[in-house]
Amino acid sequence: MTEHPTRVIFLGGLGRSGTTLLERLLAELPGVTALGEVVHLWSRGVLSAEPCGCGVPFPSCPFWRCVGERAFGGWSRPLAERVLALRHRVDRTRRIPRIAHPGLAEYADAYRRVYDAVGTPVVIDSSKHASLAYCLVAAGVDVRVAHVVRDPRAVAHSWGRSVPRPEDGRPMTRWGSARTALHWSAQNLALDRLARRGASVVRVRYEDLVADPAATLTALAGELGLSASGLPFLEGALVRLSPAHTVSGNPMRFAVGPVELRRDDSWRAALPARQRRLVGALTWPLRSRYGYLEAA
Repeated sequence: MTEHPTRVIFLGGLGRSGTTLLERLLAELPGVTALGEVVHLWSRGVLSAEPCGCGVPFPSCPFWRCVGERAFGGWSRPLAERVLALRHRVDRTRRIPRIAHPGLAEYADAYRRVYDAVGTPVVIDSSKHASLAYCLVAAGVDVRVAHVVRDPRAVAHSWGRSVPRPEDGRPMTRWGSARTALHWSAQNLALDRLARRGASVVRVRYEDLVADPAATLTALAGELGLSASGLPFLEGALVRLSPAHTVSGNPMRFAVGPVELRRDDSWRAALPARQRRLVGALTWPLRSRYGYLEAA
């Protein structure tokens, strides 16, 4: 375990908003380790043995085996089932207004142990869920939240597409436009209000990150207290990614080597006008607050 508490950068927002991309970029900064979606470590890593971002099954990955030994004396099914049972009771969106729960300390401590066992000054948890961020803050974990937002119409289009999971080829979860819009509003509003609980929260837009990754990443790193001198892994829109030991996340978590950053605006042509209007109406006024002023 580390002598001093590990600082946690928690990436919050609704899925398909660019959190995996941001995590991979931040992980190239010195002293930072990306962990992926730690909220799914217990089910997808420990219980289902899905691949780490390095391509090796979770139980066989030397990185995660070492983390498990340091944190808990090793991974086990009873441990994972206990954390998942606590998650079901404690880590719920409906509990955000009153996140306190008798199991909160034990639940948050499981995450704290994972973070501290990594052995680097800063770790990134891209779990996204606002309720987990509230749990960590309430339990006193040293966490700073990067609130990632993206145009809700682009997010709705992404959730509606059929995308195979790289782990097993099964289709990833799909949502309709109305459901996506409601979840987009709920998650982003909850993260907006997290600062009122004393948390450090900074917002970053997917569109800004892709348009000017160097400037956006440098500014964000400064607000998060990270060193971002030079950014040698970035050349314009080209980023060179190192292997990452991430659990869960979209297919980009497996990318290694040169990757060209391109803004995905396919929703403009592919999302039917009726759905664009529906999403636009359901996400107003947050959509306007984040700068997505274009008419639906």
